[in-house]
Amino acid sequence: MNGPGSPSRTVYELAERQIPDSRIAAALANARRESFWLDDPARPEPLPALAGAARTDLAVVGGGYSGLWTALLAKERNPDRRVLLLEGRRIGWAASGRNGGFCEASLTHGDANGEKHLPGEAARLRGLGRENLEQIAAAVEEYGIDCGFEWTGTLTVATADHQVQWLRDEEGQDPDVLFLDQEAVRKEVGSPLYRAGLWDKKSTAMLNPARLAWGLQRACLAAGVEIFENSPVRGLRKSGTAVELRTDRGTVAADRVALATNVFPSLLKRTRLHTVPVYDYALMTEPLTPEQLRAIGWHNRQGLADLDNRFHYYRLATDPAGGTRILFGGYDAVYHYGRRLRRDYEQRDATFTRLAAHFFATFPQLGDVKFSHRWGGAIDTCSRFFPFFATACGGRVSFAAGYTGLGVGATRFGANVMLDLLAGTPTERTRLAMVRRRPLPFPPEPLAWLGIKATTAALVRADRNQGRRGPWLKAMDSIGMGFDS
Repeated sequence: MNGPGSPSRTVYELAERQIPDSRIAAALANARRESFWLDDPARPEPLPALAGAARTDLAVVGGGYSGLWTALLAKERNPDRRVLLLEGRRIGWAASGRNGGFCEASLTHGDANGEKHLPGEAARLRGLGRENLEQIAAAVEEYGIDCGFEWTGTLTVATADHQVQWLRDEEGQDPDVLFLDQEAVRKEVGSPLYRAGLWDKKSTAMLNPARLAWGLQRACLAAGVEIFENSPVRGLRKSGTAVELRTDRGTVAADRVALATNVFPSLLKRTRLHTVPVYDYALMTEPLTPEQLRAIGWHNRQGLADLDNRFHYYRLATDPAGGTRILFGGYDAVYHYGRRLRRDYEQRDATFTRLAAHFFATFPQLGDVKFSHRWGGAIDTCSRFFPFFATACGGRVSFAAGYTGLGVGATRFGANVMLDLLAGTPTERTRLAMVRRRPLPFPPEPLAWLGIKATTAALVRADRNQGRRGPWLKAMDSIGMGFDS
């Protein structure tokens, strides 16, 4: 029980105490421990690994969205260019096949964050972000990518009284952004937790993230890109007029190299401290019955998110058989000492239990729903929360990372930046301060772990204290360094 003047528990923290353990255990009992998106019969057959020596005009390292867009756009710019892509495991297996499927226009992790870090060009970046999202929609259509692309927008919901004014302050600034009072937001999506909502109708599309990756893979192959799976790059060095990449069974000599490794340790030592891997988790329900769907409404199929620092994201998803499910994720963002990436970190029962409790508090009318899948994955977070870029080897190598959860959309923009940098001809993109400046690096251990733990605790306190940022968060804000889920 909270004492006088002490911060109050959030509605989600209260739910963890109020939802019976037996109910949560039953809902999670048969959930498969793998990404729903990757557990799909449409997944392509594995491609061979690189064996022997190869020569190419452009080598792309990484087979997630960042690498796939880079390879495809390179072929669009010059169909005669030889492009070779190396993936350490399978195409789309990491963040690209584990995320919530929100494809957002923002390149800066939200307008407020863009204004904070790049006030002089935030407006132009908003425009570039919208153009980028429109170009993704056009590419999905042009290449016939069956990824369930739906331009539904996002509905941001207030779950505490003090958050209502935050949303109301956004009213009237954009004709495509609609403020909804408590009655109106609950008509859109039926949850007793909602106090208000803000529906941004044009900023976000929903899609099946793994099928987007596989569709880009097919488009790349059709364009003549050579793709090798299970070919992790172990080393990079300049060799004469080329850059040499070394894998377990072969080598590639490339005129130009684009590094699209994101959360994985950078092949450029000087960028290794600029990101940390943070693990994020999600649940997927079994298909809902028609009665369950009627009970929640949600006819406009928006992506949803709440306003706490430890926020949830959730959405409707269509499975291969045509059923409708709910993906519910976020809240916990877990950093492991030493920037470690391990397969067993992808499963965290404490977080799944917490998410299930929060789900049932959000939708009590779905009390008998069970979950079919539970999974996690690592996000490449940087201190400004949006991507940064670098070059090496006299401009023959370009690098991008730090997408911090918005890579479904922003990686296409980042791919164009990497190609512009490799071309060596200045463009509007390469002139941006966003591209020319890097965020502050995270400190080495143990300072990184201590700082992230302190920041996480401060975010918890802020959520319990009507969003008021305490001394630690204000200090982090003042130096342009922070941490966000």
